[in-house]
Amino acid sequence: MSKDHKPNCTSERLRIEKLGGVIYDGYLNGQLSVARALGDWHMKGPKGSACPLSAEPELQETDLTDEDEFLIMGCDGLWDVMSSQCAVTTARKELMLHNDPERCSRELVREALKRNTCDNLTVIVVCFSAEPPPRIEIPQSCVRRSISSEGLNLLKGVLDC
Repeated sequence: MSKDHKPNCTSERLRIEKLGGVIYDGYLNGQLSVARALGDWHMKGPKGSACPLSAEPELQETDLTDEDEFLIMGCDGLWDVMSSQCAVTTARKELMLHNDPERCSRELVREALKRNTCDNLTVIVVCFSAEPPPRIEIPQSCVRRSISSEGLNLLKGVLDC
């Protein structure tokens, strides 16, 4: 269900250009990294006027199944520094610990701040069940990973610079 509304996404780019907007280096009118937003009034014209920045949500209807555990809604301050899979993994781990969506939302915010997000940050986690997510057993990998001494020295040199 995840879809980013970035200006360089084909459908968003076409909508923006049709309304007279431009995309510079992935930014709407060279200023915003998103194509849909609440706020950012300096980018919008008078109420009711056509504007390349839209506050209109894209709606999607989906039938939930027993496998659907929770939903993460977040603004670009989260998604700029964290992949969808990383957010799901973090949320799942938190919900297995305490099953509290509010605490889980706060932890996602904390993690985004640790990753130096540079944008506004809002996260809401909605649980579809009163029970915590079931534990998923992942077998230990038999693969051993190592790095050669040459590779280790190269890495040390890069990190020292």
